[in-house]
Amino acid sequence: MNNDELVLRQQRLLARSAELRLTLTSQGQVFKTPLALVDQAQAVLQWLYRNPQWPLGALVALVVLRPRRAILWGGRLWWSWKMLRRAQKWIAAVPRQQRLR
Repeated sequence: MNNDELVLRQQRLLARSAELRLTLTSQGQVFKTPLALVDQAQAVLQWLYRNPQWPLGALVALVVLRPRRAILWGGRLWWSWKMLRRAQKWIAAVPRQQRLR
């Protein structure tokens, strides 16, 4: 290849690279809203970890004002937690090759 061919190839590659960057940018806009929601949820969780007194206070108020409902929902949440843990153990026990098929 002579110098002119190399310069032309370089220009084509640079143009293609710019085109691909624009395509990636436009296609990435699809993820903007879901990722913003994830960021917001993460911020809420961080706030809850820094301020545990508010959810605990709400829980205490619920137990005091509506004990029957609090016990009912507590049982449902406990059952859900146990089922989640059981599913995680089951998934971990399945060999990786079988999960990828």
